[in-house]
Amino acid sequence: ASACPAPLIGNGDAFSYEDVDNALKSETGISSVMLARGALVKPWLFTEVKERRHWDISASERLDMLRGFVRFGLEHWGTDTLGVARTRNFLLEWLSFLHRYVPVGLLERLPCRINERPPTYFGRNDLETLMASSMASDWVKISEMLLGPVPADFHFTPKHKANAAASAAITAEG
Repeated sequence: ASACPAPLIGNGDAFSYEDVDNALKSETGISSVMLARGALVKPWLFTEVKERRHWDISASERLDMLRGFVRFGLEHWGTDTLGVARTRNFLLEWLSFLHRYVPVGLLERLPCRINERPPTYFGRNDLETLMASSMASDWVKISEMLLGPVPADFHFTPKHKANAAASAAITAEG
């Protein structure tokens, strides 16, 4: 690796600042670490790495992040029917990752590993429990909190192989 003139970037399974530290200290010769899936599950991962801490982010703080995402989506795609539908679709795809976050205050041990599937748990409030659901129908409920009711002909199937994809696609009837 040291003979390579190009910088080597570590990629894969960084979910905490410890994961980044361990990758950089390894003997692979990497000069930096890419945050990919970990940032989809924990978009505040960049802050955790920079500040070298675990952030016990509340459900209301996470909902505020989703509000920002929706605001940007509507600014980009518009507030017409098509813009709302596109924003909702991208939001639902993101929620299919975000539900895997287990709040630091509920973990039995730190750090959590990206490939560990979180057990079913009750959050510290109803919103936290809803956000932890692996059911796509609950993701739709969250989208309705931010974008209003889904249209009568609404249909959503997660693109990746999450637990929710094993169940039937979600329609307006639930």
